[in-house]
Amino acid sequence: MPQPSLPVIAVTVGEPAGIGPEIAIRAAWQLRHEVRSVLIGDTAYLSMLAAEIDPAISMMGVSLQALRHQGLPASGNERLTIIDCPLNAFVIAGQLDPRNGRAVLQTLDVAIESVQRKWCEAVVTAPLQKSTINDAGVAFSGHTEYFAEKTYTGRVVMMLASEANDHLPQALRVALATTHLPLRQVADAIQFDDLWKTLEIIHTDLRSKFGIENPRILVAGLNPHAGENGYLGMEEIEVITPVIKKAQEAGMQVSGPYPADTLFQQKYLEQADCILAMYHDQGLPVLKHASFGLGVNITLGLPLIRTSVDHGTALDLAAKGTGYADVSSMLVAMRVAADMVNKQEK
Repeated sequence: MPQPSLPVIAVTVGEPAGIGPEIAIRAAWQLRHEVRSVLIGDTAYLSMLAAEIDPAISMMGVSLQALRHQGLPASGNERLTIIDCPLNAFVIAGQLDPRNGRAVLQTLDVAIESVQRKWCEAVVTAPLQKSTINDAGVAFSGHTEYFAEKTYTGRVVMMLASEANDHLPQALRVALATTHLPLRQVADAIQFDDLWKTLEIIHTDLRSKFGIENPRILVAGLNPHAGENGYLGMEEIEVITPVIKKAQEAGMQVSGPYPADTLFQQKYLEQADCILAMYHDQGLPVLKHASFGLGVNITLGLPLIRTSVDHGTALDLAAKGTGYADVSSMLVAMRVAADMVNKQEK
C-alpha cells in the first residue's frame, strides 16, 4: 500500500547572521519523516552550516531556474532540498551585513512563488532582521506586511498559538485586532468596519485552514473591566459589542466583550477556539507565558498558509556558534503548518 505523501513546506532561513539558518536545518532534519521541508537560502552556506551541526545531514541544492522548468525534484526522506538564493557577502555569525539584505528578501519572494506554483503547500519563516533589508535600500516593515503586499491581500490578522503542554491543558490561539501600534493610538484604531473584517478573517480561516466547522471566538474588551458599562470607556458600547452582535446575527459563535484580566481562565479557554485581543500586549504576554517557548506566529487572511517562530534573530547566540539556539518554536511552527495543510479545504 503506498505511503501518504508528506506535506511540503517552504522554509525561509531568515537572517543569515542569526539563528534562523541553524534552527531551520535542525528542525527540517528532525522532522524529515513527518514533513518534506524545502529550505530557501544560500546552498553553500547552509551546507557548510549543516556539516557543522551534524555531518549526517544530507542536502541537495536546486536553482530557481531549474525549478521553473522541471518543478521540485524528488529527494526522499534522508535528504533536504534547498532552493538556492545566493548571498552577496560572506556571513560572520552575529554580525549584520546590509549587502545580504536583498538576498534575504528574495527568499520571501521565492517562498510565495513556491506556493503559487504548487511546488510547496505552506510557508514557514525563520526570523529576519528588518534593519538589514532597510539598510540595503528596500523599505521593509516586516514579514506580515510583505506577504500581504505581494499576495495583494488587503487585510491580514496576526495570531499566535501554542500547543497543549504541561502548563496548558489545550491549545491556545490569540488573535490581535491591532498589532504594532503605540498604546495611545490603539483606541482610535478600534473601528467597527476593521473589527468586523478581523472577525470575518478569523472565522473563515479557522474553518478553512484549521478544519474547525463552527469556531468559537471570545472577544476581549479594550478597557479595564470591559468598560464597566461606560464608566471606564465607551469603546465596548459603541464599537465592540455592536460588532459582536453583527457576528452573532451572521451565525458566528462569537461572545464578549470580556474583561481581559479574567478572560484567560481555564473556564473560558476550554470554551474557545480563539481569543481576540484588542492590542498586542493585552493578549501576547499571556500566551507567551503559557507557551514556554513553544509559541508560533500564524498570519490569517493570506491566500496561503504561513507560520513563523515567535522569537527574533538572537544574534548573540549565533555569535557563540551552533548548539546554543532553541529549536522548539521552529519545530512547532513546522508541525502547525503541516497540520494546517492536512486540514485545509482542498
